[in-house]
Amino acid sequence: MTDEDDAVVGERTVPGQAGRAIRPSGGDDLPTSGTTGDAGGTSGWAVLIRDRLRQADRRDLTIGWLIILGVAVVLTTINALTALADAPQVEAWEPWLWEGTSMGVLLLLLWIPWLAIVLAPPGDLAAKGWRSKAGFLATHGSGLLIYSALHVGGFIVMRKIGYRLIEGGSYAFGDRFIYELRKDLVSYALFAFIFWMVGYFRRRREQPVRPVSFDIRDGARIIRTPLADILAVSSAGNYVEFWLADGRRPLMRATLVAIEVEIGEFGFVRTHRSWLVNAGSVSGLRPDGSGDWTVELGAIEAPVSRRYPHALARLRG
Repeated sequence: MTDEDDAVVGERTVPGQAGRAIRPSGGDDLPTSGTTGDAGGTSGWAVLIRDRLRQADRRDLTIGWLIILGVAVVLTTINALTALADAPQVEAWEPWLWEGTSMGVLLLLLWIPWLAIVLAPPGDLAAKGWRSKAGFLATHGSGLLIYSALHVGGFIVMRKIGYRLIEGGSYAFGDRFIYELRKDLVSYALFAFIFWMVGYFRRRREQPVRPVSFDIRDGARIIRTPLADILAVSSAGNYVEFWLADGRRPLMRATLVAIEVEIGEFGFVRTHRSWLVNAGSVSGLRPDGSGDWTVELGAIEAPVSRRYPHALARLRG
């Protein structure tokens, strides 16, 4: 870096790029794509959904599905035998067809409550502000309606086919959708809870011991830095820039998403499409208007975009 560069307060030269300011002005509405390739017009909810989908672990879906399958076999058997005992006038095969088709369709639809709990975990309901709560209710409300409609429509089709194949007759569902919707509300909530608990315990089991330091690979050099000394990380084209407590700003060729995966669970919060900040180093927050904020990390300032409401809630907490 030349003396001229050193004289420019809060800027540095990134290989292949012009100097960049200590923080972007104007919040999250810059036209540049950033490391993650986001377009400037990307909405906050779209960014949040994209990030949560990237972090989703399909093992939770597989493990939860196997757990629910075991429970489903038991409940299907109990319900079919109970129906036979309560309605001896029906054919012996009918309760098995009813319960089997209902549970079979539910097992095919388990990805809906899993996806909904990925996009809107229970923490959204407890977060400050109405946007998170509204997003939670909208996600799970629409998820329930889709889940129930596909469930009812699916088992009706399967039962009609079953009746036609077994006795050449027909199956009449009647006007019972509201009744089925109430039952589906219970099963949807139960399945979503199971998926959330599976993910929670898996993360607890797999969570590594908090590392003391992080290796920043600055070219051929490795800078072993205590995590507490990393105040923030920002994107810089094909690089990320580490803002250290001692004033150094080493570069590492990586994407911000990759760095977030490595250190995100250790107190680093995504506040902007181009910034991660160390929540433990926050010294102040101030509003910038239009829902955007600035987070102060000692002498460093970083943006908090209105498109990341969960980040603001976490930093305030």
